[in-house]
Amino acid sequence: MSAIAIVGATGAVGRTMVSILEQRDFPVTSLRLMASSRSAGAEVDTKWGTVTIEDLDQADPSGLDIALYSAGGDRSRAHAPRFAEAGVVVVDNSSAFRMRDDVPLVVVDVNDHAIAGHSNIIANPNCTTMNVMMAAGPLHSAFGLTSMVVSSYQAVSGSGHQGTAELVRQNEALGKDPDALVSGEWIDPGSEVYTRPIAWNVLPFAGSLGEQGYTDEEWKLVYESRKILDIDGLSVEPTCVRVPVIAGHGIAATMRFAQAVDLEEAAAVLEAAPGLELWADETPTALDSAGRDEVLAGRLRPTIGEPGGLNVWVVGDNLRKGAALNAVQIAQALL
Repeated sequence: MSAIAIVGATGAVGRTMVSILEQRDFPVTSLRLMASSRSAGAEVDTKWGTVTIEDLDQADPSGLDIALYSAGGDRSRAHAPRFAEAGVVVVDNSSAFRMRDDVPLVVVDVNDHAIAGHSNIIANPNCTTMNVMMAAGPLHSAFGLTSMVVSSYQAVSGSGHQGTAELVRQNEALGKDPDALVSGEWIDPGSEVYTRPIAWNVLPFAGSLGEQGYTDEEWKLVYESRKILDIDGLSVEPTCVRVPVIAGHGIAATMRFAQAVDLEEAAAVLEAAPGLELWADETPTALDSAGRDEVLAGRLRPTIGEPGGLNVWVVGDNLRKGAALNAVQIAQALL
């Protein structure tokens, strides 16, 4: 049994963490919920009783065993080390610690062995990286991955409640005049979360601009994939796109290996992979993935121009396996 804290408990991922703990009958002796001072004092009904949200800035980590963080990088950097120093194992969902050499970056069912190397902080990968690793991990173990070309199609819930609200509002505004969407005479409904309207549109720019014209979301795919799979020289060519979907990140990946891969052998590897469900007769979509623990894979095809590689489509709920579920699975592994 464990004393558990959820930090960032009022956000989309934090609330999903609570529900997954309940669904999985996690052995909780006590549950503490923490957030910013704005939310402090609010009450949340849980399986373990009504819990009052604490102000993270004032919270004392004494007596806790595990803290699941989804409060953003700044708060993680400010508070996770003091929790760790108090003997609490922190599972952090932000990017704050992912690339630190002394912090394991873990996708459960892919590189669980890395958990053993923790010093009271374990990092959750980016939600897009997480989903593609569920297919790339077992394929790498079988055939030796050497390169990936990855295009992501990321849901707006990856931007939190604000992203979802913006899509809903803009859908209503622009949907009133579909002819204007055809003629180009549409009126900009205004955007706060994204640089351009997301409704009835796709934005080939997810995240913030980084080096060489790539976004931070794209660089996460590069560096996190290398660390998780322990392939320093892995070639990753990323493009991250935001799409008008509420939940479910989709990834189209071209993978090449140290040896030519037979399609039937690859399908057998994916069919046996834990936490992954291969769809052979139907293409999985974001709507299919919503609310599911499994990451879904489909459209498995051989490469054409340069035979021997694989093309695969992967889609998973970005709030579940992409964030909250993996954190809870790490906590389960710690027990």
